[in-house]
Amino acid sequence: MRSTQVKLVAGVAGASAVLAMGALTVMFSNVSVAEPEPAPPGPVTTSEVTTGETVTETVAPEAPESPAVVPPITTTPSEIPPTAEQH
Repeated sequence: MRSTQVKLVAGVAGASAVLAMGALTVMFSNVSVAEPEPAPPGPVTTSEVTTGETVTETVAPEAPESPAVVPPITTTPSEIPPTAEQH
């Protein structure tokens, strides 16, 4: 093929791609000429923001209802902690 023929084929392919992109843009666009642009919304009235939750205030008890649990120790304490290295 000559360089002029390659340039011609590349130009035709490029022009076809541009036309295809334009056609797809027109097909998939949401704007229609027949429908007028919607009017902007009017003034918005606001009210106090609420979450719909109710708040019930209670008083914390003076002392816990159950005593603290102490695990039974069945081994004697060692002088060297298990993670310490012995020299």
